[in-house]
Amino acid sequence: MEKVPLSVAIITQNEEENLRLCLQSVAFAAQIVIVDSGSTDATLQIAAEFGCEIYNESWLGFGPQKQLAIDKCREPWILLLDADERIPEETAEVIKKLITKTGSRETGFSFPRKNHFQGRWIRHAGWWPDRIIRLFRIESGRMTGAAVHEAVEVNGAVGALDVPIEHFTESRLSRILQKIDRYSTLGAEEAYKKGKRSTTSSAFLRAFITFFQDYFMRGGFLDGMPGLTLAVTDSVNKFFKYAKLSELTRNSRGGK
Repeated sequence: MEKVPLSVAIITQNEEENLRLCLQSVAFAAQIVIVDSGSTDATLQIAAEFGCEIYNESWLGFGPQKQLAIDKCREPWILLLDADERIPEETAEVIKKLITKTGSRETGFSFPRKNHFQGRWIRHAGWWPDRIIRLFRIESGRMTGAAVHEAVEVNGAVGALDVPIEHFTESRLSRILQKIDRYSTLGAEEAYKKGKRSTTSSAFLRAFITFFQDYFMRGGFLDGMPGLTLAVTDSVNKFFKYAKLSELTRNSRGGK
């Protein structure tokens, strides 16, 4: 396959179930960078099969970790992906044309993201089009420093593409609960550093409002049982984020 002047940046930790299909979808890129933080499964073997450049780095948080991967890229354009995302063929063709086009004023591009959960494309409750910036010139894009809910910041004009990135989010409830524990902890710590405070009662109220908005006001019920599950897990994540923030608040006051 002819390679194009594109670097793909991916961070990993035990992604053997997702990584192969992700890498297959970007095989047209001249460079693929993997920054791994302690995988114990077949992640690194799969990356090696595809000729990826592999770096082992301690975990720093999502934003800083992805920036490490970006810093190791050397092609004129960078595509940032998660291991559970894939580039459809139609999107790959558009990317190839964009990065080989001369005279373009854009320094970055956003994509709509098709989120798949429990075998269903989720189209409501803010899950579609879920627009994200993922393609940018090497000198123009950087990650925000957030430990969670990180994003790409681009210096210059950003074009909006119609072709999607596909995201196959975790569907197993046991894994989702683990992610909720991890993400809510990171979110609480980040909120605390920003001076935010909470109580357990306000955490419950936020969770209730989140479920009502996701499921009823934003149409999550139209996505069937997967929509209900997502509304519940989103509200549970919200509760634990602010309940943990409440715990941090109490601990800072000596447990009072």
